[in-house]
Amino acid sequence: MDILFLIGGLLLILLGANGLTDGAASIAKRFHIPSIVIGLTIVAFGTSAPELTVSISSALKGSADIAIGNVVGSNIFNTLMIVGCTALFAPIVISQNTLRKEIPLCILSSIVLLICANDVLLDHNAENILSTTDGLLLLCFFIIFLGYTFAIAFQGKKEGEAPDEEIKQLPMWRSALYIIGGLAGLIIGGNFFVDGATGIARSLGVSESVIGLTLVAGGTSLPELATSIVAALKKNPEIAIGNVIGSNLFNIFFVLGCSASITPLHLAGITNLDLLVLVGSSILLWIFGLFFAKRTITRIEGSILILCYIAYTVVLIYNV
Repeated sequence: MDILFLIGGLLLILLGANGLTDGAASIAKRFHIPSIVIGLTIVAFGTSAPELTVSISSALKGSADIAIGNVVGSNIFNTLMIVGCTALFAPIVISQNTLRKEIPLCILSSIVLLICANDVLLDHNAENILSTTDGLLLLCFFIIFLGYTFAIAFQGKKEGEAPDEEIKQLPMWRSALYIIGGLAGLIIGGNFFVDGATGIARSLGVSESVIGLTLVAGGTSLPELATSIVAALKKNPEIAIGNVIGSNLFNIFFVLGCSASITPLHLAGITNLDLLVLVGSSILLWIFGLFFAKRTITRIEGSILILCYIAYTVVLIYNV
């Protein structure tokens, strides 16, 4: 039954995210919001909606390890597996702007989370907690990132850059139906998914943190994986980097920011090893882009990223 809850919940989340994104994008276009802004905000939210839903549902149900493990595991999966798999399909060219500004911002977000999650080491507290204050701080970083995104978007619009894809405008009633149905799917699916994941963890004797870092993280990262693989097949593999970086920043600053602001998150099973792997994966991506193959993630480098993720997963399972 737990497996059915898990699979059914994930399907509802993915369908809900897709419906919500299509409906919101259609309404935004109807009110003449620039397409590039829609893509960088609503579509970015859509691919991270599963993480947001699962993390908030987990936080409200007292499963903080799933809430945090979901974000940390998703970001590690995004950086190592998604970029690695996409590079195997086609080498990924990284723009100078991404290399100089956006990847370092992604590294910074991981370091900020590492600092906020180390109350025992830094403040000599009894336990590590992502407090309401930490959550509000992360949301402040998200507002700064959003401002930077809008600035880049409108600069690109002034320079006459074309949007990547045309957004389909739906009838108003259908857009509203998609939004309402999408939200319902996200809420119901999130509850099912968390119940299924925690049930499986208890029945197998595996900690919720490991389930959150692996099974839940991989499941909620399916939209990013699908987007990146399709982009590679369409000979646009560079989209994978923007997809991954945007999702990672959204996950840490907004998803964890919202979750911790709603209720403090106690870190029981999430260790510094997980957080350091998160920081290291972003640094590794930056190094590959900066020093090798003229700002290109090659197939060899993609293979190394995949092997790093496999090694991390083996260590997690070994330490259970």
